Amino acid sequence: MTGMKQYAQASLMVTDPSSRSMWKQAAAIDLLYVGYGLFIVSLVVLSYILGSLNFLPHNPQEMDLSLLMAPPGVAGHLLGTDFMGRDILSRLIVGIQAYFVPGLLAIAIAITLGTVFGVLAGYRGGGVETAVLYLGNLVDSFPRLVLILLVIAAFKPDIYYIMIIVGLTNVPNVLSQVKGKINFLKQKNFIEAAVALGLKNRVIIFKHILWYNCRSLFIIQATLGMAEVILIETSLSYLGFGVQEPIPSWGNMVQSGANYLLQGKFWLSTTPALAILFTILGFHLLGDGLNNILEGRRST
Repeated sequence: MTGMKQYAQASLMVTDPSSRSMWKQAAAIDLLYVGYGLFIVSLVVLSYILGSLNFLPHNPQEMDLSLLMAPPGVAGHLLGTDFMGRDILSRLIVGIQAYFVPGLLAIAIAITLGTVFGVLAGYRGGGVETAVLYLGNLVDSFPRLVLILLVIAAFKPDIYYIMIIVGLTNVPNVLSQVKGKINFLKQKNFIEAAVALGLKNRVIIFKHILWYNCRSLFIIQATLGMAEVILIETSLSYLGFGVQEPIPSWGNMVQSGANYLLQGKFWLSTTPALAILFTILGFHLLGDGLNNILEGRRST
């Protein structure tokens, strides 16, 4: 009977998410990181909705030959126009569509498959663990950029094909972290405690392991994954392998405006470049802040 009580206490210590207020103990710098990150995420989501509903200051494809490369603030163009007279602000807003949904696809693939294989490796163990880790190391050994270029050569520069590769190559990372979390719980006699209490395997896995102990991991991976997605999409679009003109992407906007930088028309390329910088920074700071708060890495 005493052993059963000890098992129950071990289970509660690991799974009770209300045992302490992590947010009250968080450092001010981490709260600042999270606040800025949430602001960027809200701005991206709002801009995506506005672009999808076509609530834009101007038509992003409409060309005004009388306002070629107009500076910011001229004739109602808050951020100016590009070399074809198209409104830069409207194209920035629509450009979010180039990475938002494809990025969510990549994150969903990485987290879903990584969780499945991580649970198999950590919870099952034995030969299953060996096979899963071998498969994960095999995928991780392939250079991502080479795989992306092969997909582009075999099919076409489609951002969804590219993001599928990005998601698949991120599976080993999620797999490793989920497996590590399960191994940590095993060291705390958590799984033994749950089994001794008569819980079914699916309850242990989905509720006590994934929901109580891995949800912070998933949130952090999603934020950092989106930052990586933006960097990959904009880089490939800049090089001409991603989203193609006339569809706007922050990457191809930087590329097309770079030719006029030495002429003093700096807003054509620097405006989308700053959007890339601040957005990636926001997602990274959000992930870093959440990591420190939810995992207890730093306290006041």
